[in-house]
Amino acid sequence: MARGKDLTGERFGKLTVLGKTGGRKNNYVVWRCRCDCGGEIDVDTHRLKRGTVTDCGCVDRTTARRGNVAEDLTGQVFGALTVLERTENRNGRTCWLCRCDCGNETDVSAAGLTGGNYLSCGCLKKENQKNISQQLHHVDGTCVEILEKRKHRRDNTSGFRGVCHMKNGRYRADIGFRGKRYYLGVFDTFEEAVDARLEAEGSMHGRFLEQYHAWKEKSDADPGWGREHPFEFRV
Repeated sequence: MARGKDLTGERFGKLTVLGKTGGRKNNYVVWRCRCDCGGEIDVDTHRLKRGTVTDCGCVDRTTARRGNVAEDLTGQVFGALTVLERTENRNGRTCWLCRCDCGNETDVSAAGLTGGNYLSCGCLKKENQKNISQQLHHVDGTCVEILEKRKHRRDNTSGFRGVCHMKNGRYRADIGFRGKRYYLGVFDTFEEAVDARLEAEGSMHGRFLEQYHAWKEKSDADPGWGREHPFEFRV
């Protein structure tokens, strides 16, 4: 391969090339550069010539177009995250390397930190989901809380849960329970389909909740009876 051009002394944005580091990245020579702010950074030939990196990171890419210098977040704490240093992601954008209380490290943008969108490496979300799951009551293959708080959906073709507007103009109704779908029929009008759905909800979901709460009341009063008579519901 032909010897590459020596970039020592050349300027790229706020960076002045000091010399080669001896390393390579993606087969490109890596150069040690000094920024106008006094900081230093190692950048490969490809990113220097493309203009992907033009400073040591002292200018936040999200505010550079407005001429604002990014706030130094080093050492600041956001939730479970402690900012270690300024870095950049695979797209060359400035972000911050953070260590989570759980020990993991992650790169987060300044906006993600200061806006409160990132408070951990993701472990808090997993823990919250686990805690919520433990607080729900799953009985006989059904989550009681979800069944009680279920509302009519607006993401289907009719605007009512379990009612679908068919291409032929008629309406199909069905209902889900314990992982199964129960077909309720096809109707000429939306109102008829909704009535069928509501009747099924009452005889299935409503009756389930009624029987469960009656069983729970008796089981709470006599735990031994509850263990001997686990709750069961037949459709």
